[in-house]
Amino acid sequence: MRANIRPQLEASILFPVAQKHVRPVCCAIVSQQAPTASRRRQIHTSPRQGQDAVLNASAAVTASPVVSRGQAYTTTAAPAMSALSCLPLSQVLRTYLITSVSSSPSLLRLSTSILRRMLESKSPLFRIDSNPLIRSLLWHTFYRQFCAGETPAQVAKATAELREQGYSGVILEYALEVLKDAEGNEAEDVARWRKRLLETVSMAQPGDFVGLKWSGMGAAAMRKMKADDEPAERMSEAMHAVCKAAQDKGVSLLPAAEETWSLSGFHNWCMAMQRVYNLGGKSVVYNTYQAYLKQTPETISKHLTEAKTQGFTLGVKLVRGAYLGSEERSLIWPSIEKTHEAYDAIAEALMRRKYNSVIKRFEGERADVWPNVNVVLATHNAESVRKAQTIRNLQAGLGEKLTPLAFAQLQGMADEVSCTLIAAAKQAEMAEQSGEGSGSSRIVKESVLKCTTWGSMYECLNYLLRRAAENKDAAGRTAGTRQAMKEELWRRMKAMVGYA
Repeated sequence: MRANIRPQLEASILFPVAQKHVRPVCCAIVSQQAPTASRRRQIHTSPRQGQDAVLNASAAVTASPVVSRGQAYTTTAAPAMSALSCLPLSQVLRTYLITSVSSSPSLLRLSTSILRRMLESKSPLFRIDSNPLIRSLLWHTFYRQFCAGETPAQVAKATAELREQGYSGVILEYALEVLKDAEGNEAEDVARWRKRLLETVSMAQPGDFVGLKWSGMGAAAMRKMKADDEPAERMSEAMHAVCKAAQDKGVSLLPAAEETWSLSGFHNWCMAMQRVYNLGGKSVVYNTYQAYLKQTPETISKHLTEAKTQGFTLGVKLVRGAYLGSEERSLIWPSIEKTHEAYDAIAEALMRRKYNSVIKRFEGERADVWPNVNVVLATHNAESVRKAQTIRNLQAGLGEKLTPLAFAQLQGMADEVSCTLIAAAKQAEMAEQSGEGSGSSRIVKESVLKCTTWGSMYECLNYLLRRAAENKDAAGRTAGTRQAMKEELWRRMKAMVGYA
């Protein structure tokens, strides 16, 4: 390993770890600006010192946040090319409009009320299937912002546009919502779920992901999970049909987490599918873990042990949590800071393939044996993304084995985070092609995904209502996104008159 790291890469990888108030690592990479002499550092090359560098860097990451919680990634530090330049102007304008609405409590309440009226109203005036004006308004605003389309052709066009922007792939979900107090018909519900999921898998491309909910099979499936029972025969047949189709297509499945009253059953169903399909180091089926739950670290530790002893690959999708408003408060960490700490510590353990103070090995278990793990870090939090990148780049520089990993954000949300990741991936690809992305100066080319939902506008209304609720609960982040879009619009206006 070389003793000196090129100044540019040194600034992009090491300097953010050691300093408190610097721009995010990706922005430093995108700008391609040489650091000042005071920022230059060296890595010594002995194995022990190399390991210490990672340990010290990890500690510094935890102690010295680069971006405040809830603050969006921005490119305000005069980058040579804005990371948001990959977005079409229509998307930048639409995002600015919708985040402006989301940042206004009165406007957000009004828009949410209108969406709910569309969903529940029997009046032709407010139903999107009978009022073309309402349909057109919804289509060109909230639906286009968060959804891929109503038909396979529309979905193909939308996902192709995402790939053109630089995304490695997509997470495609069908907008099927099942309420826990629904009655339903088991045979019809399971048949519909199976049909729609197979359609979704067929629309995905190899390397893509398909999002789903086991509870999408209907009220009977929800009751089974609540009782921690195995799925009924027709449910099991449908699950295997979808898993086999995904395996044949080269697609992975991301079952979304359920509420804690059915979470044990949910995990058991996921693990049963993983034992069958997650072989040879690849995860066809993932399991979703919610970092805001106190029980999550122990659950992950248990599943790591099962994967290790039973010889399958554990698929981990890590989120912060989706049911804050309905969960028993005692089950959740007492503060958002504790949730952040849990998320970042879990992510670090999975990336570094080592137990830590949060992901602990069980008594008598070997600490030096780690199972095959594939990870999706599904987060809009800029600081968590920055920490993960820093650890990964340091690992790459030391020649450590890298856990297969992808970053994921929802379509229409946190584009400033996603686009900065894309810019970093492009920079890593350029370095690799030029022969500079090797040895101690290596930057990891990460996989970046956008999660998008498809289905009729009426089917997507519940999904859109949840997106509105998330924006309400994350006002700080939407304000940051709005600011990033505002700056991008201003940059493009200046470019039109030759000042950018």
